[in-house]
Amino acid sequence: MKVLFTCGGTGGHIYPAIAIADKIKRRHPEAQILFVGTEKGMEHALVPAAGYPIERIAASGLDRRHPLKNIRTFCNMLRGSAQIRKILDRFQPDRVIGTGGYVTGPVIREAAKRGIPTYIHEQNAVPGMANRMLERYVKKTFISFQDSAKAFRYQEKLVLTGNPVRKEFVLTGITDCRGDLGFSPTDFVVLFFGGSLGAQMLNREMIRMIPQLKASETKLVFVTGKRYYDEVNEALGTIPWKDTVTLLPYAENMPQLMNAADLVISRAGAIAIAEITVCGKPSLLIPSPNVTNDHQYHNAKALSDAGAAILIREEQLTAKESIFTYYVLKLKNNKEKLNAMSLASARLGRADAADIIYDNLELDAIRTE
Repeated sequence: MKVLFTCGGTGGHIYPAIAIADKIKRRHPEAQILFVGTEKGMEHALVPAAGYPIERIAASGLDRRHPLKNIRTFCNMLRGSAQIRKILDRFQPDRVIGTGGYVTGPVIREAAKRGIPTYIHEQNAVPGMANRMLERYVKKTFISFQDSAKAFRYQEKLVLTGNPVRKEFVLTGITDCRGDLGFSPTDFVVLFFGGSLGAQMLNREMIRMIPQLKASETKLVFVTGKRYYDEVNEALGTIPWKDTVTLLPYAENMPQLMNAADLVISRAGAIAIAEITVCGKPSLLIPSPNVTNDHQYHNAKALSDAGAAILIREEQLTAKESIFTYYVLKLKNNKEKLNAMSLASARLGRADAADIIYDNLELDAIRTE
């Protein structure tokens, strides 16, 4: 089996593809895997680190606010199309799977035109326009939320899978994690991260909270995002924080950190939510207002409605008193509420998402033999 993955941009598009690729290799060790990404995205660090080869093509999205910039987009489209044809000629994949990013559309369309079975995976509760346009070309559309089904025209192609997460999130135990990270079994541990790129406004709110955390003997793992690490480190210079806060620019060991936490504070990207729920963690979710169709709000609302999370809008962060401090201390002192949120979160987690996707690929392969 030869499988080509196309994804790019942020970790939210890349990590699901890696999780599916890992599942294919475990179930089909001789399978050949190739990734196709954009020329400058995060995929060029994450994919090789996961052990897979990746090729670059020219791709960029439409700029609705600056139409003249779309001249460059059109040029990239022409150059990228030629690159895609060469890659498909050389690799000759049996399956092509797209998990999002500008690069996905042209690769899926060219593969479908050649009669290669194609698949897409939609991570969010509100599907993006790209996947809604691509559904006509694919054999199956994998979705992560039942509510997103109504946005698609070809209902017979839909398969509810959830979001695939790396196996380490499922296999890592909380006791071992706490010991390895230097936390005791009785510590109350809060994990904060603002998504794969970081979130400056949330970082500043976390800084406001640290003196209160120190007073309450709460431990904080603070993942700033690489671009904001120096800014946060400097801002913390006047606060005695080193016995309370573990400060990180980026979390290479996120499965370990997630499993060690009692509470997670995060943006509401689809993959963050998948990782939180597969670990059964209660959370405070702050949707980014700067995303298409406000999809992070709808992701967070699905957890909030189920009792697994507390949804906080970004405008609520302007209050005089830190809203993070209010909820962290409230939940720390209400173990019954915290446990109920944890159980609700675990019920939403889909540890088998990659298995479902693999089984569909395998079933389609049998049908075409």
